[in-house]
Amino acid sequence: MRIGVPREIKVHEYRVGLVPAGVRELVGAGHEVLIETGAGAGIGVEDAHYRAAGASIAPGAAEVFARCDMIVKVKEPQPAECAVTAPNGSLPLLTPMSEVAGRMSIQVGAASLQKANGGFGILLGGVPGVPPAKVIILGGGVSGTHAAEMAVGMRADVTVVDRSVNRLRELSALFGSALHTCYSTTETIEQLVRDADLVVGAVLVAGAAAPKLVTRAMVKSMKPGAVLVDIAIDQGGCFETSHPTTHAEPTFVVDGVIHYCVANMPGAVPRTSTFALTNATLPYVRALADLGWQAALKRDPGLAAGLNVHAGQITHEVVARSLNLAAHPYAA
Repeated sequence: MRIGVPREIKVHEYRVGLVPAGVRELVGAGHEVLIETGAGAGIGVEDAHYRAAGASIAPGAAEVFARCDMIVKVKEPQPAECAVTAPNGSLPLLTPMSEVAGRMSIQVGAASLQKANGGFGILLGGVPGVPPAKVIILGGGVSGTHAAEMAVGMRADVTVVDRSVNRLRELSALFGSALHTCYSTTETIEQLVRDADLVVGAVLVAGAAAPKLVTRAMVKSMKPGAVLVDIAIDQGGCFETSHPTTHAEPTFVVDGVIHYCVANMPGAVPRTSTFALTNATLPYVRALADLGWQAALKRDPGLAAGLNVHAGQITHEVVARSLNLAAHPYAA
């Protein structure tokens, strides 16, 4: 199979779909790989590195889309790109980016709390004799857990909120007395958010829009200079006051509260993100290339569950429901 990797074109998106090690694996299995020139420049990988791994280099995206049977890229196809191209419920390909986003949320939150950046002027971990910042993490999944790990490591006062009691037990066992846990109710979130210095929204509903857990009224009740970091912004955000931002202009202020809502957070650390992403995606790329997409989906129900669109129709039920459209499931 001929596999293509175009250069990402979204604003401040420097990641790339494959690293040279992934190219070498695919070429070694008998496939062809076509890389758009400069695709790896944002992570310090040159065209020569891809050539050494066995790839061919294309002068532009149009050739990649026209010549290849499968496209491997990081972000969803942008309008310009669309014009060119004619079992446990977990999300393995999303996991590495969720890990990065969770860890980054604490970094960017801590920076946003600095007075020069408009924040309350509080150090996340405090110092002896001065209490640490109160960090509330909504959601105890992959992103939330990694956010908690970073915040606890920085000695903040950390509370994770989740609607799964079993998950709260697991987090309590993992972090011990260094972490507080709370069951998710509107009243609990309302009380915690009001006193928080940093709130991280890390709620994911696979394929659907994120629930709006923090209302506009809750935001208004927060102290001026507090910070909200919305990891769920790719799914619409879990704060009622959120709207997507970019790395060029990452924050905005509502009622004195700083909002960080960058839709591609891992793009800020593209080298780490790209290598982590290739580790997760390569086995699936190999399966699709080795078997063809129909046979690969038939063999792996988990891969089949990831099919969103086929023959111009939405196949994923949750995606269709979130868009108020009918789903047309694909029979593998």
